[in-house]
Amino acid sequence: MNIHNVSLAVSAVQKSQYPKTQIPEFAFAGRSNVGKSSLINKILNRKSFARVSSKPGKTATINFYNVDDCIHLVDLPGYGYAQRSKEETAKWGEMIENYLSAREQLVQTILLVDSRHKPTSDDLMMLEWIRHFNANAIVVATKTDKLKKRELEQNLELIYETLELTDDDILVPFSVNDDEGKMTVWDIINLMLEQLKEESGN
Repeated sequence: MNIHNVSLAVSAVQKSQYPKTQIPEFAFAGRSNVGKSSLINKILNRKSFARVSSKPGKTATINFYNVDDCIHLVDLPGYGYAQRSKEETAKWGEMIENYLSAREQLVQTILLVDSRHKPTSDDLMMLEWIRHFNANAIVVATKTDKLKKRELEQNLELIYETLELTDDDILVPFSVNDDEGKMTVWDIINLMLEQLKEESGN
């Protein structure tokens, strides 16, 4: 995709603040500090567009990034951050749940997991949500550059087995330090956009 203009459309905490458009949306979900904002920056060819922090739990809102008025990339708040209070965790969980369950413009939620670690119970729970609202699961394994080739192969197999992925699901190795996975993510998004056009008859 040739990208010309990107902007932060909205940072929302409730439904009334979501963008009032019919633009297709692709959301990115994952644990705090898994690399959602970094992935968005990478695929948009921007160094520091989406806010990135070394501290987990930085994203406290649902951030909608407008790409050429064609799609929204949606950065969901990270889950699983131990230092949040139960009240905060419940509030943010409700925020994510409300978006996933009621947003008609949402085409696909993509799960990000850290390639260095076995997926957590929170990752499994999020994948259940994704499967409930999507025909298949798309999982991006981030930070692959931090592993040696043999380690990465073993860890990708562990991720595949732990998440119980099927032949209909997609697992994408991804690194922000090179182009691994970047075009694959765009290929997936473009394919889904084409399918939407076909279904709508446009």
